[in-house]
Amino acid sequence: MVRPLRIQYPGALYHVTNRGNERKPIFKDDKDRYKFLEILTRSLAIYSVKLYSFVLMSNHFHLLVETPLGNLSEFMRHFNISYTSAFNHRHRRSGHLYQGRYKSFLVECDEYLSMVSRYIHLNPVKVGVIKNKPVTEQLDILWSFRWSSLPGFCSVKKRWEFVDYALVLQDFGGDTPRGRARYKKQIGVDLVDGLPVKDRLVGQSLLGSDDFIQLIKNTYLEAGTGREQPGLSGVRKYLAKDVILEVVSSIAGKSGAEILQEAGALRQMAMEQLYRRGGMTNPEIGKLMGIDYSTVSQGRKRFRERLEQDNELKVLHTKVEDELSRVKI
Repeated sequence: MVRPLRIQYPGALYHVTNRGNERKPIFKDDKDRYKFLEILTRSLAIYSVKLYSFVLMSNHFHLLVETPLGNLSEFMRHFNISYTSAFNHRHRRSGHLYQGRYKSFLVECDEYLSMVSRYIHLNPVKVGVIKNKPVTEQLDILWSFRWSSLPGFCSVKKRWEFVDYALVLQDFGGDTPRGRARYKKQIGVDLVDGLPVKDRLVGQSLLGSDDFIQLIKNTYLEAGTGREQPGLSGVRKYLAKDVILEVVSSIAGKSGAEILQEAGALRQMAMEQLYRRGGMTNPEIGKLMGIDYSTVSQGRKRFRERLEQDNELKVLHTKVEDELSRVKI
């Protein structure tokens, strides 16, 4: 069987989902769900990914994400491995948690962003006996469903800090009382009329207008092949290493030479940025800094761990991220 395509580029929008192995639960209780969201929040920050909608079901999850750096595979690999490890440790088990690799569907933002968001939000009433309940009961379930971003689209008091609500709500008049009311009303309409998301998928992986589909085919897919085509690595645009080091140096208040030579959090931050935003490999970073590539790998890992615990480092890292995101490539 041909696997769905993996196409990656900066600014790509995806509907991502993954299911438990043998359709078994991936959450046994709310502690698991909170841990899942904690790891998700951390992963979003590490890989500079934006989350627009989500829902957690008993044996699967749905995410609507944008990848400004074109790094969905890296983000999902880190996220899935981290949660699997935490779940296995807590429940004293081993082995796979998920049923194969995750599924991702490339989505055209302008045409389908809000549709996919609403499709995700309707999931809690599309399973089991709930799907046969009256519409009014189904809506009550949706408004009160805790493990979803939907309540936050209807009330600012029920929001998750790691979700970006504004972009989806633009189609409904903005993140205002009127816009939120219109989104809520549309959910009711969709519940009755249905959403043709699955029917509009092309090649098991693309969702968009004819022009969008043609653009993706022309840009990323080789004609006349039946094999899986990966996302083209050439589409990713990286920052020059000098630019990255200049930004880190400027914000940290140290020279580039000091950052490269002095062991510690700043050099580890530079390693991470050179790897993620500069497209450099660990050996290339090691050569630049005069250290072994394994030291780079360990340094990047330690930096991510320190980032979770050190608030001052987190503030500094956020400033670096913000500044680098403004640099035109």
